[in-house]
Amino acid sequence: MPTPAKYLLVGSVEAYSGKSATVLGLSHQLKLHGLDIGYGKPVGSFVKTSAGTVVEEDVQFITHSLNLPDNRIAPTLLSLDEVSVQKRLEGEDITNYQQLLVQQYSQIPRGNLVLLEGPANLSEGNLFGLSLLELAEKLDAPVLLICRYQSLTSVEGLLSAKQKLGSGLMGVVINEVPDDKLELVTKLLLPYLENHNISVLGILPKSDILRSVSVEELVKQLKADVLCRLDRLDLLVESLAIGAMNVNSAVKYFRKRRNMAVVTGGDRVEIQQAALETSTQCLILTGQLPPPAFILSRAEELEIPILSVDLDTLTTVEIIERTFGQVRVHEPIKIECIRSLMSKHFDLERLLSQLGFNPAKSRL
Repeated sequence: MPTPAKYLLVGSVEAYSGKSATVLGLSHQLKLHGLDIGYGKPVGSFVKTSAGTVVEEDVQFITHSLNLPDNRIAPTLLSLDEVSVQKRLEGEDITNYQQLLVQQYSQIPRGNLVLLEGPANLSEGNLFGLSLLELAEKLDAPVLLICRYQSLTSVEGLLSAKQKLGSGLMGVVINEVPDDKLELVTKLLLPYLENHNISVLGILPKSDILRSVSVEELVKQLKADVLCRLDRLDLLVESLAIGAMNVNSAVKYFRKRRNMAVVTGGDRVEIQQAALETSTQCLILTGQLPPPAFILSRAEELEIPILSVDLDTLTTVEIIERTFGQVRVHEPIKIECIRSLMSKHFDLERLLSQLGFNPAKSRL
């Protein structure tokens, strides 16, 4: 009878902390060490229907990126959305999800180690008995917690998580630490957490590439019309600039930034022209005023998409900033970036030891 796989539950204090990115980077390292990896996401959030079957987009993407066979993929048990919550509250859905979890996860071998992506935060999934703590307890799975660094106050969330998870918290990864805060985190936050029995397995620097969004995603979120270069929506935007000043100030401002989306009025032709001659990935025009032909022609030549939105500047900027805060790792360059960051800044051998694997023997 095959030995049951061990589980590692990758959770987070809050949504969009970097769970999927961590899974991608960590799994790559584990495979290099010769481990047979499985993956699953019990509680889904980005769910779509394809050919009559329910597909979790993150699961589909990660399993494809890791080239996992079907027998290494654990099923998504629940799509967490308004409809599923309403059915549960009304008593229409009486499924015992914890029992289903044990049946679907514990009794089927899926390699040496199964990486499970947990809910968005510590409370999500409670209504269905599938919160992070409940998943950890039912599967006897240690938790690797991902925390996006905001400030030193991030320690509060980690201490609270330790109170709830207890010895089930194997370690934490502090993610997106700005370069000018790395020393502070390393010399102050890290020893404090270690002294409170919270193992810090990684401190990952902030990356403009990982925080970037594709022009295609901006088109989707803004419901924008693409006026030119529909073929370059794959370009990645790392920063946002607002062209509301005079043209001389705008040029100086634009030259200090890189790979930006520039938001300006459709009537601000001189700003549009200045933006096209700097490090601009897309031009977003408000007010639904079409740009002159020479602007479109120049954008075509430089391969810079121009978007038109039926929104005011403030609303446009708010949507873009929210999109930056909800970035997903679905581009090859981001996968390479997170793999590089994890190999440099994550203590894999300490993790392997805590999981009961011999780091020396598991390495190929």
